[in-house]
Amino acid sequence: MSRDDFEQLPQVRIQQREDGPWRYSATVDSWPRPSRRTAALIRDVAERLLASSETALDELTAASHEAAEYRAVLEDPQLVAADRRMNRTNLLHWLSANLQDPGARVAPSVDPDILQFARDLVRRGLDLHDLGAWRGAQHSGWSAWVDECFAVTSDLDELRDLMKVSERSMSTFIDDSIASLDAYVARERAELARGAGAEHHSTVQLLLEGAPISRARAESRLGYALTGSHVAAIIWSDSVDDAAGLDGAAEAVMRACGASRRLTLNASVTALWVWLAVSAVPSAEEMQAAMADRRGIRVAFGRPGKDLEGFRRSHVDAATAQRVLARVGSARGVVRYEDIALVSVLSADMAQADQFVADTLGDLATADAALRDTVLTYVRERFNGSATAERLYTHRNTVERRLARADQLLPVPLAENAASVVAALMLVQLRG
Repeated sequence: MSRDDFEQLPQVRIQQREDGPWRYSATVDSWPRPSRRTAALIRDVAERLLASSETALDELTAASHEAAEYRAVLEDPQLVAADRRMNRTNLLHWLSANLQDPGARVAPSVDPDILQFARDLVRRGLDLHDLGAWRGAQHSGWSAWVDECFAVTSDLDELRDLMKVSERSMSTFIDDSIASLDAYVARERAELARGAGAEHHSTVQLLLEGAPISRARAESRLGYALTGSHVAAIIWSDSVDDAAGLDGAAEAVMRACGASRRLTLNASVTALWVWLAVSAVPSAEEMQAAMADRRGIRVAFGRPGKDLEGFRRSHVDAATAQRVLARVGSARGVVRYEDIALVSVLSADMAQADQFVADTLGDLATADAALRDTVLTYVRERFNGSATAERLYTHRNTVERRLARADQLLPVPLAENAASVVAALMLVQLRG
C-alpha cells in the first residue's frame, strides 16, 4: 500500500504539528469488533508473547535483517542497535495495544527512537521503506503469534476467528506503520535538502562509493582539500544523552592529532564522521588520555591514506574498527584499525574465535591480566626482557617469572607459537 493510498483511507490521518514531528491519528468507527471470547483469547496470546518478548524479538530482528536490502544499515553497529530498538518498540506497542483493546486497529508508534532512526537513515541517504525487512519482521512475528494461538485453544472455530481478527490487526499495523514513516521520512528528506549540510552528505557519499566525481568539484563542495594525507575517524556515543559532547570531542581529536583542519559530517544524532589532514595518529594510549574527560564518547580511527583513495579507505577502516568493538562487546573508548586488523579477521565468526582463544591460550586466557599483558608486551618488544620491563615499569626478574608462569599455562610454549598467542591475547584484551 502506497503512502497516497494510505492517506486516502477514511480511517487514517497523518498530521503535522506546528511544534513537532508528524503525528498519526485514526478513527476506528468502521473497524469490526471481535467477539468477547475472541477478545479474551487475544489477550491471553498477547500476555504469553509479552512474557517471552525478548526471544520473539531476537527471532523477529534476525528475520528482518535476513530479508533486508539495506546492507549499509547492517554494517553499522549503531544503526543495527537502533533497528533492533525499533523492532522492539513496534512489537511491544502492538502487543500492549491488543491487551488494552483486543483485535483493534493499532495506531503506529511515534516513539522518539523510531523517529530518530528514520532521521539518521535520511542523513545517510538511506531509505527506511525496505519492504523486505518489514515483511521479514511481520512473518516472524506472525509465526510466534500463531504458535501461541494454538497454545491457548484447540477449538477450530475459535482458532479460525482468533487468527482472522489478529492477522487483520497485525498486517494493518505494519501497513500503517510503513505509510506513517514514509510521510515522516519525506518531510525529513525535504528539510535536509534545504539545509547547508545536504551537499556535504551527497558529496561524501559519492566519494565513498567511488562514483565519478572530479576532485575539484568535490573539494569545492566540501571546502576540504582531497590531496595529501587523510585520517578518518568515527566519533560516537552509545547514548543520546552524551551526544552533546560530540563536537567538543572532534575538536579534542583534531588537536591531539596535530591537525589544523577537519571535515566533519553529522552521520546521525549520536555519530560524527571526521577526516583530518594528517599522516599519522598518536597511539591508542595517547588518544585515550586526550579523551579521558569526554564522558561517554568513543573514537575509531582508520589507517592514514593519501588522496581520494586514502580518503575513502581510511573511513572504511574506521567503520571496520567500530564494528569490531561492537562484535566482540568491547567497551574500549579509543581504537585504531591498525591495532585490531588481525582481530577483525579472527572475530568474523565469534564462535570460532572463542574456540581459537581457548585452544591457543588454555588457562592463560583467564589468568591475571598482568600476566597476559606481560606476554603481549614481551612479543611486541621482540622478545627483549629488558625492554619489556622498562615498558611495564617493573623489574626484569618479575618479567621473567611471569613469562615462566605463562609457559606453564599455555598448551604450547610461547616460543613455539608466538604469532597465534599474540593474536589470541589481542582478542582477549580488546574484549576486556
